[in-house]
Amino acid sequence: MNKSYNRREVIKLAGAITVTSLTPTLLPAGNTFEVLMLNKDPDNPKKKMVFSPSLLKVSVGDTVSFLPEDKGHNSEVIKGMFPDGAEKWKGKLNKQVDVTFTVPGFYGYHCKPHANMGMIGLIVVEGDGKLNNLDAARNVKHRGKAKKAWAELWDAADEAGLTS
Repeated sequence: MNKSYNRREVIKLAGAITVTSLTPTLLPAGNTFEVLMLNKDPDNPKKKMVFSPSLLKVSVGDTVSFLPEDKGHNSEVIKGMFPDGAEKWKGKLNKQVDVTFTVPGFYGYHCKPHANMGMIGLIVVEGDGKLNNLDAARNVKHRGKAKKAWAELWDAADEAGLTS
């Protein structure tokens, strides 16, 4: 049986379709991961000023919470070490910062006061276009102990298959 629609029903239906098509598509709610900001590595007390974990793989829509377990730390993205179209972040000292990732790629970050001491980390966001900023992120220059820490972190990312 075919139903016929009167003019008022057709206008209502057209309005509903228009409103639905204008509603932005939201990212599905993702998982939340925690990264601790520490004075000492819990697995190796000889390593000072660390993020734990320092290497993390997440998906688009996931959130990472940077937690100041010890005082004097923050988390902020490093210039040149995040994909085009992604939002930057810069947490305040001794404050939690939550970052939700919407663009696949490589995100390098550090603790501003302890960057030269090697307090750095890398988040790899899986998805189409993940490799688009890999070369740019790898080619950012670092100073002090951060230079060696980045070499070790990139090696770990390579070994984990995150850079291919």
